[in-house]
Amino acid sequence: MIARREIFNLPNTISLIRISVVPFLFILLTSPGEFWSLILAILFAVASITDMLDGFLARKYNMITTMGKFLDPLADKLIVNTAMILMIPIGRIPAWIVAITIIRDLIVDGIRSIASSEGFYIHASPLGKQKTIAQLFAVTALMIYYPFFGINSHLVGMVILYIAFLLTLYSGADYFIKFYRRARK
Repeated sequence: MIARREIFNLPNTISLIRISVVPFLFILLTSPGEFWSLILAILFAVASITDMLDGFLARKYNMITTMGKFLDPLADKLIVNTAMILMIPIGRIPAWIVAITIIRDLIVDGIRSIASSEGFYIHASPLGKQKTIAQLFAVTALMIYYPFFGINSHLVGMVILYIAFLLTLYSGADYFIKFYRRARK
């Protein structure tokens, strides 16, 4: 049985709050105008910042838990992938990038699950973290969408999205290579 303290520590609670942003994405991304696009981007950015906060707190106060190892990446994937999926029908992001990104995430999760069942853990790679950071910046800019302070937010978001996409492919290959090398031992 999982101890109540392990589930409801501060870092895990922050991850759960981050997950609670997902329903707001559904509501606000249905047909956002300029004002709601900016509000949504701010909400998304704040939720993204809490991703760093929960990890920092977990490490600093030795509150790393099995539940946290599950919740943190789940929250990342839910918020980023939901936002990307919801931006497809409003023309802010290409569907093929979203599809390949989600397929990569599923493959990496599968690889990590298989590795775990075989008794070894594949840690999140720096490439995977860089991919997530690039995705967060790209999605935030794509949510803003409209020109902001004279900057073409959509163009900026697309450039960062392509960088994130390359990191997505590269980090996915990195996970596979780590798993393959470990499995051969």
